[in-house]
Amino acid sequence: MKPAYDYGSEVRLTRNVRNDGTYPGKEVGEMLIRRGSVGVVYDVGTYLQDQLIYRVNFLEAGMTVGCREEELILAEDEWIPNRFEFREKVVTKVTLQSEGQVIAPKGTVGEVQKVVREPGTMYYLIKFSGDDELYEIPELALAGEDDEQECGNAS
Repeated sequence: MKPAYDYGSEVRLTRNVRNDGTYPGKEVGEMLIRRGSVGVVYDVGTYLQDQLIYRVNFLEAGMTVGCREEELILAEDEWIPNRFEFREKVVTKVTLQSEGQVIAPKGTVGEVQKVVREPGTMYYLIKFSGDDELYEIPELALAGEDDEQECGNAS
């Protein structure tokens, strides 16, 4: 296993990091570092002999956390910030259609199943209640549950 990032590399976190019980002084599940934060690699180790773990110092947060390689990109790589997170409730700001069929009228509540980043774009996989399908929805079509002025009469 050859590390993708070396000592001193500036990296960006692509996923939120929560305490898995190994960070002292914080509750299990408590948010440690938010996705998009930039830090510096200062050590690389292994976990269970098959995963590289990077010890990354996030200077602004004043924390050092262990990150898996798939949770990191180079700091200079393209980054599109996102408003919503996994399992967060969202509401459609417009009626959504697919192939001429309405999949979610304006004001429909859904749940973020995944934040997807591809070169030049970012979107969410959303599941609407009563539907087993996942739909690719851009952020502009969504509001937070508390944003009533944006999404009409959501309930």
